[in-house]
Amino acid sequence: MVRISLPFGHGEVSLTIPAANLLGVFEPLPPQAQGDERELVRRALDHPVGTPRLRELARPGQKVVIVTSDLTRPCPSDRLLPPVLDELHAAGIPDRDITIVIALGLHRPMTPEELEAAVGADVYRRVRVINHDPTHTVPLGVTSRGTPVEIFRPVVEATLRICLGNLEFHYFVGYSGGAKAILPGCASAATVTANHAMMVRPEAATGRLEGNPVRADIEEGVAMLGVDFILNVLVDGEHRITGAVAGDVIAAHRAGCAWVAERGMVRVPAPADIVVAGAGGHPKDVNLYQAQKALDNAPYALREGGIIILVAECPEGCGNHTFEAWMTESRSPAELLERIRARFVLGGHKAAAIARVAQSARIFLVAPGVAHLSLAGMEHYPSAQAALDAAFRALGPQARVTVLPQAASVLPQAS
Repeated sequence: MVRISLPFGHGEVSLTIPAANLLGVFEPLPPQAQGDERELVRRALDHPVGTPRLRELARPGQKVVIVTSDLTRPCPSDRLLPPVLDELHAAGIPDRDITIVIALGLHRPMTPEELEAAVGADVYRRVRVINHDPTHTVPLGVTSRGTPVEIFRPVVEATLRICLGNLEFHYFVGYSGGAKAILPGCASAATVTANHAMMVRPEAATGRLEGNPVRADIEEGVAMLGVDFILNVLVDGEHRITGAVAGDVIAAHRAGCAWVAERGMVRVPAPADIVVAGAGGHPKDVNLYQAQKALDNAPYALREGGIIILVAECPEGCGNHTFEAWMTESRSPAELLERIRARFVLGGHKAAAIARVAQSARIFLVAPGVAHLSLAGMEHYPSAQAALDAAFRALGPQARVTVLPQAASVLPQAS
């Protein structure tokens, strides 16, 4: 027997698998970059891609906005902000001319305690930190795909815009990071809804940038506003920074995406009968709305009709009222897909994403935070081991198992 641990909230859970049944445990490849976190970030800031250094771009008297992620993302804002502020200070910009905006998209606002924890106590005392408000936006135009571009007023009124973020696979934008900090991060509900409605198109897929209508729409919309500089990082399962890239909102982002692909596109020997998919622990499993992302990569390692075991703590439950309503009110995955095709609804799109996976696989869910809910297309189990034992009973003792402890961070490729 092989004992395997999976990230789970702030801790971990384990299960045992017969060695003969285990095809492998597949994680992102270790980073090639060398150096500690501060050195990796400093190197990126000193050698930006496609722009001068930030201290050379910034000018005294500018009103600066730094956009960074909310608590649903594993972006280490507390470690990225100090060196960025150092760059701005070197350019002669004082703290009073800087505002940090938390890119909520349509997520809930962060509490003062959460804001302080996110940016670090020292930064929180020195610099103004505010939540994005999707009701307080400025219209900038309409994209060629029909998305109204409405962006948070403090971001629009800034004269220097800097975006922070983490880089990983995204199930319909291709990759996180880059311009995504602004749209959807600092956009109105109408903007987010129109943009995300394109997720149903087949070109909107994990790891795809070229021809991806959602990503193209994001970058067209953000170009109406302009982003002067980005700092994006890769983090491992322990949230340590393992790579950093800075500079132009497109060129630097693409360089970072190439690193994600190199590390995350992993070869699997054969399609498995059972895939154990870990959401990756906190904050990726803070709720089912976030943990869902692990489901989209798991089918790449699974045979048709197999079983996916999704392991996520979900202490905040479903994480979105609309998503929860769709998941609990619908009778089947087919009904969910019919609803999203008839009318795109933000929140419902996450339910439709789960339904899309459930069309070709059974989904066993190990998530105590939502165990009391009846969820369309998902079967509850009290532990990862109980779910695995049930999967063996369903598929037979010879069933082959693949484990993806950080399923959202790997994109399996058949050998």
